[in-house]
Amino acid sequence: MDGWMDGWMAGWLDGWMDGWMDGWMDGWMDGWMDGWMDGWIDGRGRKLPV
Repeated sequence: MDGWMDGWMAGWLDGWMDGWMDGWMDGWMDGWMDGWMDGWIDGRGRKLPV
């Protein structure tokens, strides 16, 4: 019973951490790219017809 619980908990934690990291990285990258693009377009958009 202990071994089964250990394996189940390890698998559950791995899956949860993977999903959490994926979501966090996706959100972080989205926000970073949005902010970077906004800043770039703000800085350059006045000179370029975009």
